[in-house]
Amino acid sequence: MSVDYSKLRSLNTRDLIRALQINGFNLKRQKGSHRLYKHSDGRQVTVSFHHLSDTFPPKTLKSMIEIQARWTKEDIARLGLI
Repeated sequence: MSVDYSKLRSLNTRDLIRALQINGFNLKRQKGSHRLYKHSDGRQVTVSFHHLSDTFPPKTLKSMIEIQARWTKEDIARLGLI
């Protein structure tokens, strides 16, 4: 996939949640600081944060984007994240 995560370093929680919702993910449940967003096709993304302005470490962001949401580089660009 070859996404340059240095360009996503400033992605905060608010922007990620907005992108998830635009892409069809809906909040399924929340327990403490963990929110589970589910897509109608079965994909799910767990977002853990304390403040909407929090940014994510690169490995965490990669897990949410590539493994959980299964977004491609084109999806990331379409959602305006890079």
